[in-house]
Amino acid sequence: RRALGEAGVPVPEPLYGDWRPRSGYRIGAQLAGAPDVSALFVANDQMALGALRALGEAGVRVPDDVSVIGFDDIPESEFFTPPLTTVAQDFSEVGRRGIGLLIDMLEAPAESASPHPARSVVPARLVARVSTAPARA
Repeated sequence: RRALGEAGVPVPEPLYGDWRPRSGYRIGAQLAGAPDVSALFVANDQMALGALRALGEAGVRVPDDVSVIGFDDIPESEFFTPPLTTVAQDFSEVGRRGIGLLIDMLEAPAESASPHPARSVVPARLVARVSTAPARA
């Protein structure tokens, strides 16, 4: 959102799915005919799989017409057509840190509990594959 705003590009409202390929397919089909769509950032790789199929069925070429990026880097992502660019995060570390924060909250005396619980950010990394390309002119 920040990058779009800094580039002077209108920030679209998010479209919501249910984490399954079918909802990604529905959203991909909805966006396939939109001339102003050049990229999709999809909340997980399963929904990205559905979006890739819907775009392909509509004749939209990925990444020539629209770039698609997922999130999770599931093992199958590199075998999608085209192989999916995605964001990888160490979900085991996310779980460890989450449990650690929960234990800290449970063990803290009630009078010292903060209304704003601690945060822990687990770094993510971009796994660039074939489903993305520079924006078209």
